[in-house]
Amino acid sequence: QVQLVESGGGLVQAGGSLRLSCAASGSIFAINDMGWYRQAPGKQRELVATITRSGNTNYPDSRKGRFTISRDNAKNTAYLQMNNLKPEDTAVYYCNADIISTARSIVRIWGQGTQVTVSS
Repeated sequence: QVQLVESGGGLVQAGGSLRLSCAASGSIFAINDMGWYRQAPGKQRELVATITRSGNTNYPDSRKGRFTISRDNAKNTAYLQMNNLKPEDTAVYYCNADIISTARSIVRIWGQGTQVTVSS
């Protein structure tokens, strides 16, 4: 069994920064793509950023420049550095990952989410 646990969310003023972490644990052989998504109240979940195992990143145009995704494969952890935060960034942030278990099965799992609130 594998799981993802996000951390690092909280309340920050507009213009501030936060760094989210997503740690995978359990019977892990390897992790392929990892990603961050967010969901604001009343809105659909949307992509924030993804990163491959080799470190190639992808961002929607609206997130380029303020958000940076990275990962530490040795720690099975992904990070999301968010700078110059705006009130519209307020949402629950979710991590997901494509994990190859020690049994060689491939599963896509989600974390429980971490709340980010940006005050104006």
